[in-house]
Amino acid sequence: MPAAPYIRRLRARVGTDLLVLPSVSVLPRDDAGRLLLVRLIDSDRWATIGGAVEPDESPQEAAVRETEEEAGVRVSLGPVLAVLGGPDYRVTYPNGDQTAYVVSVFGAVVTGGEPRPDGEETSAVRWWDTTTLPYDDMGVITRAILRSVGIGSL
Repeated sequence: MPAAPYIRRLRARVGTDLLVLPSVSVLPRDDAGRLLLVRLIDSDRWATIGGAVEPDESPQEAAVRETEEEAGVRVSLGPVLAVLGGPDYRVTYPNGDQTAYVVSVFGAVVTGGEPRPDGEETSAVRWWDTTTLPYDDMGVITRAILRSVGIGSL
């Protein structure tokens, strides 16, 4: 998906220089303890649901919005599980844009909708047992988030 208008305006001023951006990650679990993940179109990798917090949006609002956009479900947010940043959360995109994310990680439960990809950012949505997560098919940030909140066996 193309960058949000706010990010495009910033990039017009700073070029590919490093931007530090607030973001969210949502970890919906079902009654069996399975974790809902999405497959990203741009990287073709499994990832946690999430994205950048937009201007005048709270992290909670961003978490709910991103979950509905990327996975087609509504959620009730649980506690903040972590606030993360550092070298594992830095990305250089193929066009040279550099971004360092500060990620608020939320637990959640699905309250409505059926998991489905949006076809723009996500190509698949799937519940995963935490003992069989596809670590080899995840990016660095996703693995770092899961490791930091103690999910799975990294």
